[in-house]
Amino acid sequence: MDQERDKEFLEFVVKELVDHPEAVKVDRTVDQMGVLLTLDVHAEDMGKIIGRSGATAKAVRTLLRVVGMKNNARVNLKINEPVGGLRSAERTQEHDAASPSHTELSKTVDEAMEELKL
Repeated sequence: MDQERDKEFLEFVVKELVDHPEAVKVDRTVDQMGVLLTLDVHAEDMGKIIGRSGATAKAVRTLLRVVGMKNNARVNLKINEPVGGLRSAERTQEHDAASPSHTELSKTVDEAMEELKL
């Protein structure tokens, strides 16, 4: 059970932040790079998880690193963009208007934040 404390911690924190805690889903995978926690939330809750300028997501990632260090593991967080989210709708409109390539439409939240240097 000790090995999944990072997952339990993330679920607890996220469920306290969102309006739809029943929609929170965390998957945990372990490989040679460490632990990867993948977070899915309701589309309406994405803003609460990312926060202003990505501050909330950054804080949660920092806390997960601390939890990981306590358990001698490297913990990373991937936040999946929900289907039907605002950005998905914007991408659909952009695709209809300008027909961007598939790779441009496949950016993750993390890639977009990195691109914006948030």
